[in-house]
Amino acid sequence: MSIKGGEEVTQYIEERVIDIAKYVVRQKTTVRDTAKRFGVSKSTVHRDLRDRLPKINRSLYKEVDKVLNYNLAERHKRGGLSTKKKYMKEGELHIG
Repeated sequence: MSIKGGEEVTQYIEERVIDIAKYVVRQKTTVRDTAKRFGVSKSTVHRDLRDRLPKINRSLYKEVDKVLNYNLAERHKRGGLSTKKKYMKEGELHIG
């Protein structure tokens, strides 16, 4: 085990954190989609990226932070589009 910032982190967790971070940067994906891809919870992805990654690789964290902040800023738009699709599919939304 190695110690990063006072927290014991196993080699497996460190590798997972780096893999998840690189995936997020490369794919520009959301926490939800990343969690599905890696078979972990959204909470785990969030903790890995926001708490563990800055202690392991600060420069990679800065790249991930940009993607996460973008996703946060755009979340309301995706939610609105999803709701629109739902109601259009059900025939309940009449536009124009």
